[in-house]
Amino acid sequence: MINTRQHILDIARSQGVVRSRDITAQGLPRIALTRLVREGLLIRIDRGLYSLPDRPPSEHGSLAEVASKFPEGIVCLLSALRVHNLTTQAPFEVWLAIPHKSRAPAISYPPRRIVRFSGKALSAGVEEIQIEGISIKITSIARTVVDCFRFRNKIGLDVALEALREAIDSRRVSMDELWRMASQLRATNTMRPYLESLA
Repeated sequence: MINTRQHILDIARSQGVVRSRDITAQGLPRIALTRLVREGLLIRIDRGLYSLPDRPPSEHGSLAEVASKFPEGIVCLLSALRVHNLTTQAPFEVWLAIPHKSRAPAISYPPRRIVRFSGKALSAGVEEIQIEGISIKITSIARTVVDCFRFRNKIGLDVALEALREAIDSRRVSMDELWRMASQLRATNTMRPYLESLA
């Protein structure tokens, strides 16, 4: 039992968040998590999610929590802008894209804002990153900027323009990349006036 306990605590130290399903997948007893919580060595963040009691809060920890509960979701729009450092906005909700006909995940915390994607929008410009040991799907910089214009009525044109200027000024994306992404998402008519104003 000492090895099991230590192994779980080592995972919590290295990843920040421990999922009960990861513990059982490694052949470790789930009851060990309950015992560690009782002893005050772990805290239960949410159903099936645990961390060390003194874990420093991560800026993007809520994204890891949502992804661990709903791995098929794609972090997008304001949340993706924040991860890519393209906005001064600090969204209190996790912006999550899900397939058009999927049922929204029943997650009580953290709060989330659901956007529905279909077809090519579910894969074009979607990357995977690691936050707190959890694999997270997120829209790329070019994709995020294009999405901001596609969903400008939801997030505001000022936010979309700020993201576009920041991405171009910091040279983290080129006009060609933005145009290619807009073409893939059938958003060239939407993007054209804004891209031309910067040319």
